[in-house]
Amino acid sequence: MTPAEFKRIVTAVDPNAARYDSAYRGSRAYTVWREVESLGFMADGEHQGAMSYQVDRFTKEQDDPVAAALYQALEQNDRVAFRYLVDYERDTRYIHHIFDCEAI
Repeated sequence: MTPAEFKRIVTAVDPNAARYDSAYRGSRAYTVWREVESLGFMADGEHQGAMSYQVDRFTKEQDDPVAAALYQALEQNDRVAFRYLVDYERDTRYIHHIFDCEAI
């Protein structure tokens, strides 16, 4: 999955999501995403390409609907596998939703 294809998944949920950094940093909520690593593997006797991505949703709302929608969008895409983690950042008071994704 190309970065442009992955971006379409994320921005379909949050149109303000940005790659690497957000103009909304410091607001009540924002989303950023980025490529992490190229993952090459063999399948059907051919070299296949995949990419790992990370999506970070920072919010001050406990039950953030955008984080829930991101989870659903990633879960419904058969080209994406992901691990979901949540962290609380005391210094900024953001709830940090982390989606570690692998996409083919």
